[in-house]
Amino acid sequence: MDKLELEKRTKQFALKIIAFVASLPQTKTCVIVEYQLVKAGTSVGANYREANRAESRADFIHKIGIVEKECSESGFWLEIYDEADLGNVEQRNWLLRESRELLAIFTSIGRTSKSNRANA
Repeated sequence: MDKLELEKRTKQFALKIIAFVASLPQTKTCVIVEYQLVKAGTSVGANYREANRAESRADFIHKIGIVEKECSESGFWLEIYDEADLGNVEQRNWLLRESRELLAIFTSIGRTSKSNRANA
């Protein structure tokens, strides 16, 4: 998967999160958790795009670290929805899987980038 494909994939993730939360009940609790999920989930793609335009290898590594954190946080909020049995099950399961896959991808990119920096 190249950078452009991964950028598209992270944008799809963000759009599916927005669609998921749009279908949730507008209770006080849901609104608070929705805000956190949308913030983290949309940040994955935005920060990955930013990383691809980094000014240096160190800047790229730093920004990929932010992407990893946002993926992890997205996964946390999705687990909360899952354990509370809120939202459409199919959407929720897809988002959970995708957040885990994206986290694995960005963790790998981060490790490889750090290793390449150390070997340079």
